[in-house]
Amino acid sequence: MSNFNIPRPWEKLVWPIVAAAALLAVWHLAVAWTGTKVFPSPLSVEKGIAELARKHVLWADIVDSLRRVALGYGAAVLVGIPLGLALGWFPSARQVVNPVLQLLRPISPIAWIPVAIIFFGIGDPAAIFLVFLGAVFPIVVACIGGVANVPHIFRRAGRNFGLSSGEILRRVVFPAALPQILVGLRIALGIAWLVVVAGEMIAVDSGLGYLVIDSRNSGKRYDLVVAAMLMIGVIGLLLDQCFRRLEKLKSVRWGFRNAA
Repeated sequence: MSNFNIPRPWEKLVWPIVAAAALLAVWHLAVAWTGTKVFPSPLSVEKGIAELARKHVLWADIVDSLRRVALGYGAAVLVGIPLGLALGWFPSARQVVNPVLQLLRPISPIAWIPVAIIFFGIGDPAAIFLVFLGAVFPIVVACIGGVANVPHIFRRAGRNFGLSSGEILRRVVFPAALPQILVGLRIALGIAWLVVVAGEMIAVDSGLGYLVIDSRNSGKRYDLVVAAMLMIGVIGLLLDQCFRRLEKLKSVRWGFRNAA
């Protein structure tokens, strides 16, 4: 097979840098050409990031946002994986729970903000609850699909070796379903990062989401608004890349190799 379309190692680094530089150039030229005084230039945003760093505001907000995501996402993992595995392993239970799951899953976590504030008030618990809601459903669905898609021959082979049902689930089904589960975990983490930013605009008084809305309301500092937006995007990219590296581990790809 021709490897014409496979990027060379240097291209993986150079082309993203070129694309980012081109975007910055277009951004700078657009601001200069329109003469706008509202939307900031890349240089103004850079100065805004430096200002936030000097005031020790930026890192504190990043830490607060990551902490809320870690707590809400961690709770979603602890609940979602066992629940999804159980529903995937027991089809009868899945038939009972699936209507409720499909009813709640399409509801945007943002729509839960008033309910979260009623239950938890203004503060971290409300934001963490929203992150949990945003992350738990993709995890449950990924686990159900991963278990359901494991070939039955794997289970029969486990029984032939004398494994109990629990051992088959733990030692055979879960490793085989792990690649699909990790995809669900990665999607859920992206949703969690989106939700925490939206929740911080309403339910708390710190974090990157709060920085966006506070910079807009306090003197219309759009340079700080865009700076916070860029930090949100950069951190989201880094989180996604971490999960992509995890998916490439040989032990994780056990299911792909055996399913092939």
